[in-house]
Amino acid sequence: MIPHRALTGPADAEVVVLSNSLGTDLGLWDAQLPALTERFRVLRYDQRGHGRTPAPAGPYALADLAGDVLELLDHLEIRRAHFAGVSLGGMTGMWLAQHAPERIRRLALLCTSAELAPRRSWRERAARARREGTGSLVDGSLARWFTPAADPAVLARHGEVLAACSDEGYAGCAEAIAAMDLAGGLDRITAPTLVIAGRQDPATPPPHAERIAAAVPGARLEVLDGAAHLANAERPDAVNALLLDHFTRSDR
Repeated sequence: MIPHRALTGPADAEVVVLSNSLGTDLGLWDAQLPALTERFRVLRYDQRGHGRTPAPAGPYALADLAGDVLELLDHLEIRRAHFAGVSLGGMTGMWLAQHAPERIRRLALLCTSAELAPRRSWRERAARARREGTGSLVDGSLARWFTPAADPAVLARHGEVLAACSDEGYAGCAEAIAAMDLAGGLDRITAPTLVIAGRQDPATPPPHAERIAAAVPGARLEVLDGAAHLANAERPDAVNALLLDHFTRSDR
C-alpha cells in the first residue's frame, strides 16, 4: 500500500526519507524540516494505521512496513534515498538496508533496536490497543518517550497523536515488532550508518544502539544526554546537526 506522505524541499535535491515510530505520525519530524530542507528533498510518511495512512487488518510483518516504503518510492519515481527512522522507523530502515540495499544511500537509526524482547509484551500491548484503544496507552508511552524536563506542549501534542492512532494499526505494528529479528543481518548493511541513542531512553536504552553500531560495518554511534525515546523531538538541535553531518558526507 502507498502510505500518506508529505514531500518538502528543493525538487532537484537528494531525497531523505523520514520514518516515524510506533504511535506517532509524520509530524514527529517537524523540528527536523527547517534544517533538512535547506539541503534535501524531505519525504515524510505515516506508518500503517498511523496519521492518515489506512490500517489494513493485522498482524503486520516488518517486511510489510518496508514494502510500503518501496512502493512509495516507486510511486514517486525515487530510485535511491537517504533514510532516517526513529524506533519502528529505524527497524524499517534496517530491513530496507538488509533486503533492498540498492535503494538506501545513507542510513540513520534513532532510538531503535534490532530485536526487542520479551516478544510477549508486544503481543500484550497489541491486544490492549484492540481491547481498550490507543488512548489507554498514552500515559505509559509519554513516560518512556520523554524525560521529565521535556516541554509539556510537546508531550501534549504527541499524546493527542497517539490517542488518535488507529487501534488496529497500532496493534498490527506492535505485532511486527514482536516478530522481528534483524540482528543476524546487521553485518550485511553496506550503507554508511549513523546510530543515535538517548541516554535516558528506557524503551531502547543505549546498549541496543551499541549492539547495532558494533555489528554494522563502519557504523558511528552517538549517545545524547537529556533525551529519552523520541530524541529528535526532545533534542532537535543536536539531532539535526548529526543528521546534516551524516547525510552531507561525500563517502558513499
